[in-house]
Amino acid sequence: MRVLGIETSCDETGVAVYDSEQGLLADSLYSQVDIHARFGGVVPELASRDHIRKTLPLIMEVLERSGTALSDLDGIAYTSGPGLIGALLVGASVGRSLGMALDVPTIGVHHMEGHLLAPMLEESPPAFPFVALLVSGGHTQLVRVDGIGSYTLLGESLDDAAGEAFDKVGKMLGLAYPGGPRVAALAESGTPGRFTFPRPMTNRPGLEFSFSGLKTFVRNTLVEALASSANGEVDQQTKADIAFAFEDAVVQTFVIKCRRALQQTGLKTLIIAGGVSANLRLRAGLQAMVEKEKSQLFYAKPRFCTDNGAMIAYAGCQRLLAGERDGLELNVRPRWPLASLAPIGTSNNTPSGSSH
Repeated sequence: MRVLGIETSCDETGVAVYDSEQGLLADSLYSQVDIHARFGGVVPELASRDHIRKTLPLIMEVLERSGTALSDLDGIAYTSGPGLIGALLVGASVGRSLGMALDVPTIGVHHMEGHLLAPMLEESPPAFPFVALLVSGGHTQLVRVDGIGSYTLLGESLDDAAGEAFDKVGKMLGLAYPGGPRVAALAESGTPGRFTFPRPMTNRPGLEFSFSGLKTFVRNTLVEALASSANGEVDQQTKADIAFAFEDAVVQTFVIKCRRALQQTGLKTLIIAGGVSANLRLRAGLQAMVEKEKSQLFYAKPRFCTDNGAMIAYAGCQRLLAGERDGLELNVRPRWPLASLAPIGTSNNTPSGSSH
């Protein structure tokens, strides 16, 4: 089965063609970072308008690069949620319209299921069951995965997601948007040990996360550094040391919680997915941990960690192969719990949720 995947959940337009026998044939991604940078964050209306401009040209580009004619497509997958409703509607409208015009089935894909399954695009994918750490700008979750759609939530953030905390710390440090990757880059020149930040919620049982207190700790540290500064400014090295301490606290928190999740479930495979999973210090910390636990760590290529069309095409293909497809209504779900998804092959359409 050859499937076109469309991702338009937030500020990146991703398109890909995936073939169930040949694998990923082509993919392309357009980022709106330059559009939103001057506002310091994503402006939903601008995001939607840019998806309208970019989606069809990217589709034509990817079809050409993959050597696929429209008539060669056996199905179309698009991100149905969660995400910005206007942005979601662009991909859903284009995907459903193409499906009706070509008389092929379409499927709305859960954005986080796409991320969770992104490591399956690698040459040596993980085998079920496994523990998944999903870390992005909007989500931080530990999930037990027994199969596609068979998800058990083990723990999640009670406030800010890790990616959101990275971005907010970036703003505090005066870094340009998006702050998260810039915090990680700045931390590379940081001095280990100058500052030590707390590892939130690691001194109590459970697998929940909380990053709001850590964010406040960063702010207070900056205030103290400013107060002791001779010229009324925080110097660049101090900012780098704070960035290092913050990143180290987040990484060690994830290491502790992931070790705990593996031990509690008895599983020996851990995957990390989502934008923050591209963080090199996080990968190194988790790799060291799984080696001690005699377990394995899997993750996707950096370009498949952030939002992309390939993960949507893959996830959609698996559900289409199982006989799932959209009904007549057009559904997008700005809020859509991952645990509400049906195990693959147990339903003839997309899972229920609030529709618009």
